[in-house]
Amino acid sequence: MNRRTTLAAAIALTAGLALAGCSSDSSDAEPDLKIGQAFMPEPLNADMAGGFLVVKNEGKAADKLTKVTSPLADDVTIHETKNQKMREVKSFDVPAGGELDLERGGSHIMFMGLKKKPKQGEKVSIELHFEKAGLVEVDLPVKETTYNPKHH
Repeated sequence: MNRRTTLAAAIALTAGLALAGCSSDSSDAEPDLKIGQAFMPEPLNADMAGGFLVVKNEGKAADKLTKVTSPLADDVTIHETKNQKMREVKSFDVPAGGELDLERGGSHIMFMGLKKKPKQGEKVSIELHFEKAGLVEVDLPVKETTYNPKHH
């Protein structure tokens, strides 16, 4: 192999390992994130919507959800609800061997100033930004307004 081919192969291998969430040094603990139960209830008005999902971390290292972005709205924030009060937070911890549960009545994603009102049956694409795992793209299926996966 010539040098350029070897370099291209090395870059491709490195990118593949990064995308797979693997590390070339097995002693490094890495988060291993799986996203499930993702949905957005069809919003009642055209201004705002909520997003919900579960981030399961099967890895040996904790991570943090630091930001969520979406083409649906320029203003996407993460909120926690404690003592029936909602407040914006800078990040959510995703513990090693644990999970982050963004659910109705609890922590969640807020979409403000929607560019269009999503309808039931559509999908809303979002990007979850993690401190260690990087960018994870997820589609939120738009469900009926009253949908709650705990009851389905």
